[in-house]
Amino acid sequence: MAIPKFVADLREHVGNAPLWLSGVTAVITNEEATEVLLVKRADNGHWTPVTGIIDPDEEPANAAIREAIEEAGVMCEPTRILSIGTVGPVTYPNGDVSSYLDISVHMRYVSGTPRPIDGENSEVRWFPIDALPDMNERFKHTISLALADPQPTLFSFDQDAAEAAAEIPDL
Repeated sequence: MAIPKFVADLREHVGNAPLWLSGVTAVITNEEATEVLLVKRADNGHWTPVTGIIDPDEEPANAAIREAIEEAGVMCEPTRILSIGTVGPVTYPNGDVSSYLDISVHMRYVSGTPRPIDGENSEVRWFPIDALPDMNERFKHTISLALADPQPTLFSFDQDAAEAAAEIPDL
C-alpha cells in the first residue's frame, strides 16, 4: 500500500507512534445496485471495497472518487454516506500504528473499465450482491448498508462514554 506523502512526512517526526487519520470506504454499485465492484488487495489477497486515506483539505466524497479512479480505474459519483466509525488501531509490518475515522460512502458507477491501476490491488471485479466473495464482517456490513431499504446511516458510539459525557457539569 502506498503511503501518502503527508503521512510519510509525519512519520519522520513521530516514528511508529500511533497516528489518527481519516479514511474512506467506497461501496461502488452498478446503476441497478445488483452488483458491487470489489478490489483484491495485493498485500494480503483479501477482497474489499475501494478504500483510502483522505488527503489534507480533501472532501471525503472527492477522496472516494479519487480512490476509485486510482485503485479501480472507474469514475463514480457519491450518492450518500453509509456509516461513520473508527477502524483500528492497525499495526503495519513496518511497525507503524494508525487508527482511522472511516467515512463509508455509497457510490454509483458512471464509467471506466475496472482494472488495477496503482499496484495496491491485483484484481478488480464486479460481484453479484448475492454472490460476494469471503471478506471481513465490517465490509460485509457496509455493503449491506449500501443495499438497504430504507437507507440508514450508521453512527457507531459507546453508550458508556456517552453517559459519562452527560455527567460532566456545565462549565
